[in-house]
Amino acid sequence: MPRNIFIYKINFMHKEYKPIKFPTDESVHDYIIEWWYFNGHLKDSDDNEYSFMDCLFRVDVKKVKIPFLSKIPLKTSYFSHSLITDLGSKKFYHRIAPFSMISDDSFSKPLLYINYLNPEVKNGYVNCVIEKIDELKYHLKNEDVDLILTSTKKPILEGGKGYLDLHSKTTYYYSLTNLKTEGRIKIKNKWIDVTGKSWMDHQWADTEYSQDKWNWFSVQLDNDTEIVCCMYDDGKVKTYFADISYADNHQEHYQEVEITALNERWTSPKSKAVYPLAWKIKIPERNIELNLTAKVDNQEMLFGSINYWEGPLRVEGNFGKEKVKGVGFMELVGYPSQYTNVKYLSDEIGRTASRFFSIAKNKAFDLTGNFKKRITG
Repeated sequence: MPRNIFIYKINFMHKEYKPIKFPTDESVHDYIIEWWYFNGHLKDSDDNEYSFMDCLFRVDVKKVKIPFLSKIPLKTSYFSHSLITDLGSKKFYHRIAPFSMISDDSFSKPLLYINYLNPEVKNGYVNCVIEKIDELKYHLKNEDVDLILTSTKKPILEGGKGYLDLHSKTTYYYSLTNLKTEGRIKIKNKWIDVTGKSWMDHQWADTEYSQDKWNWFSVQLDNDTEIVCCMYDDGKVKTYFADISYADNHQEHYQEVEITALNERWTSPKSKAVYPLAWKIKIPERNIELNLTAKVDNQEMLFGSINYWEGPLRVEGNFGKEKVKGVGFMELVGYPSQYTNVKYLSDEIGRTASRFFSIAKNKAFDLTGNFKKRITG
């Protein structure tokens, strides 16, 4: 479903629908918004569990109409959001880069290739990559992950053709639902070897920012069945959909879906937004009933006045007559917040200043140490 901060408004000049073609449509499109999104569930050699999310956004700065991006003197801008969750300690680490620098040779290869960096006040920079390295393999790298992901199933084309009509808006959308994953992640400056399973979404649309609401879920069951489902509310019409990829690679698509919040809630100390953390999902036609529960409460992402909850789930329930378990990811957008653009800028300025003085202090210490060594030597 629509990734992270983008909400659709009707576009009366929308482009004519064209069927999605691989690998061409894995790369960039001339649309107002586009994003490449990954989430995953990982373990280290001691069976410690982790999850991650990484998403790179591309926007037409003037047409997307996000207030704090409108001053950027570029036609096209990129930014990225990412997170790592240590499930053992229930610690959540995240990065929000409001501006990402894309290399000149990005999107220049036959297969998907994006090379970028996220400028920060620090000693150096990390080269970030989203690339397809052969027919089934992808390389995902940022400040905190360096992973190889191998797709084991054909893509899901949401709605059956990868083009959703959400009444007042449309979007292209496909998913890679079962990516065998290996590589490493970084927590507290320590790299950890991991293996696991990931998910990828790619979406593009001619839409601009507004304030709609959605509850989005990706589910990966232990029987190699995956489900993506969503409720999208544009303020006038609620649209539901679910797409299923079975172990044998056949797919089904449904519009009759029930997505119900249960009683468990978490209130953000920063934004004061209240997020439901337990849900029941039903697909009556297939006799599917799943209970989904957040593994960690605090998974809120703040991007200016835009807030959303993004994080890992435990999943259990019934799939027809079969008892099933699995994992998932949840994204909750459009929940009322008291966090403002002014507060966001203040926090970012304070965070940047803190990093700058920390770096300056460390450099001064090094210089002093070297100076003393030269004198005493």
